[in-house]
Amino acid sequence: MDLADTKTSPDDGQSFEHAADDGMLYVPGGTYRMGSNRHYPEEAPAHRVAVEEFWMDRTPVTNRQFRKFVNATAYVTFAEIAPAAKDYPGALPHMLKAGSLVFTPPKQAVDLRNWSQWWTFKFGANWRRPYGPRSNISGLDDHPVVHVAYRDAEAYARWAGKELPTEAEWEFAARGGLDGAEFAWGDEQTPGGKHMANTWQGNFPHENLATDGFQRTSPVTAFPGFLARCLRAARISALPTIAAAIVRPRVMPSRSTPLQAMSVSGVSPGRGSRHE
Repeated sequence: MDLADTKTSPDDGQSFEHAADDGMLYVPGGTYRMGSNRHYPEEAPAHRVAVEEFWMDRTPVTNRQFRKFVNATAYVTFAEIAPAAKDYPGALPHMLKAGSLVFTPPKQAVDLRNWSQWWTFKFGANWRRPYGPRSNISGLDDHPVVHVAYRDAEAYARWAGKELPTEAEWEFAARGGLDGAEFAWGDEQTPGGKHMANTWQGNFPHENLATDGFQRTSPVTAFPGFLARCLRAARISALPTIAAAIVRPRVMPSRSTPLQAMSVSGVSPGRGSRHE
């Protein structure tokens, strides 16, 4: 939608106005246990965090949406810009070309401490050509946009009238209302044998069984949305005032680089959460 829409906050009746963005869901604020003591070291220690209310897109930002942004602004992503020699002292001249890292599975088991065994820098790889110059995104309009740097996410967010969420807000939404659960949907990865997300099956990084149906990315609606679960858990799905979006939408890239948009009601950048 190109017109400004006014939406009503479910809690206090206050109205906010901005460029409307359909497909957003209201996530109520709350307190949860952020981080984990059982996984990556940087996620510890688990601690309680209070998060204010916000709105978030149902899905990551797609190639179709990002193309619309690029067509409207002539924006050039970081991966499409050749590195400047002054920024990389000592770099070999033939390496100073635009490109990005591409997942390239090896043919055999490798040392998992060495990520260079499965990530390869490819000249010409970018959001339009995700696997290098000879690739394209034909037929992938509904897949998440990839090869997006943080500054690209910020640029898209500004264009869409949105902002980046804090880590606490993102994790609060991703947990789907299940505080302390192993996954957003519970503690079992594939309940009843059903794949709930696009994940790796097989021995990483050389064996990709793709039993979830996808070798790489998947359409953003291919698996159950964690935000829908969050809404059900919070028992707010029946509220008549839940609609497109309200003030201060936000966008954030995930670890695999797709973006997901989010709007926060009355929260300034760097605020909106309290760590304990």
